[in-house]
Amino acid sequence: MPEWKRLPFDSLDGWEADDHAAALSCFRMSARGFANRSFVSRKGVSPDSSLLEIANRALSLDNKVPGGSAARKFFEDNFDLWEYSARKGFVTAYFEPEVEASRERSHDFPYPLYAKPPDLVRLPEETRAGNLDPSLEWARKTVDGFEEFPDRHAIDAGALAGLGLELFWVRSAVEAFYIHVQGSARLLLDDGTSARISYAGKSGHPYTSIGRKLVTRGVMTVDEANMVNIRQWLEADMDRALALLHENRSYIFFAELENHDPAFGPVAAAGVQLTPGRSLAVDKSRHAYGTPVWLSTEIPLPSQEKPWRRLMIAQDTGSAIVGPERGDIFLGSGKEAGILAGSVRHRTRFVVFRPKGKGMDE
Repeated sequence: MPEWKRLPFDSLDGWEADDHAAALSCFRMSARGFANRSFVSRKGVSPDSSLLEIANRALSLDNKVPGGSAARKFFEDNFDLWEYSARKGFVTAYFEPEVEASRERSHDFPYPLYAKPPDLVRLPEETRAGNLDPSLEWARKTVDGFEEFPDRHAIDAGALAGLGLELFWVRSAVEAFYIHVQGSARLLLDDGTSARISYAGKSGHPYTSIGRKLVTRGVMTVDEANMVNIRQWLEADMDRALALLHENRSYIFFAELENHDPAFGPVAAAGVQLTPGRSLAVDKSRHAYGTPVWLSTEIPLPSQEKPWRRLMIAQDTGSAIVGPERGDIFLGSGKEAGILAGSVRHRTRFVVFRPKGKGMDE
């Protein structure tokens, strides 16, 4: 059976060359999230007292984050390294789309992005039985109890129409779907202003990869099934696109963000804004938000000359991010970040930082 093994810091190729001050700044972002308890925004492994103590130490530093060897020493003094003996780390990447949108429905903007319905709730553990799929985490609350919430097909067919839940409108169903996949977006509005939306909830149905469906059906090879190619296939025929999209029953709801810092990304599952190139989505059932994770890819990411060797901070999660050595790198906002993110499918070394003296089973 695979187990976690402890490692020395000098076993990390590229450790001394990393920008440790940037990693510490991102860790301090999580620490501020711990301080206001925003990390509970999505259920998962909670940070233990030892990680919270380290976070408090990070916040107690001067406002100016120490650079160079001092920042590196902070991590070396406070954490031990653990690596899964199976060594099957794998990373993808995601980004924040920039999309044209409107606050009003029109011929040019006919597809809605919805706010979370008030009757959509996270299921208490004791209610996951009876007529509900035990895998459901969200459901509709009624006077008679809980019931399965409408899925993507039902919502596209009008299950939420007329309830006043429409936040914004976008040009196509494909565009809306990719905003769902990324869980956030910058919206460039037709009145010349802009807005930002972030994840607020989901229908509760399991996520289904449409890329995997296309590969299984022989439409594309594994290498061809990247975001750019899949999107082109979808946009070439809207009828077949909708049929495929509806096979992913999961549906995402949003909230408009206020008082966000434009220098950072959207608000993540940990309740803090993402840092491009430093924030990592992980399996929330395996790793606590705020956990540092060292990634070292076997080959460079597209458009880069050297393999990715960088200390990341776990601040997000996703339905497709499952397993002890599975990660999703946040690369930033806009078209260029999207093109790069769509091509990242890389084997990586995945080393987890745990507070000094704490094992992976504690």
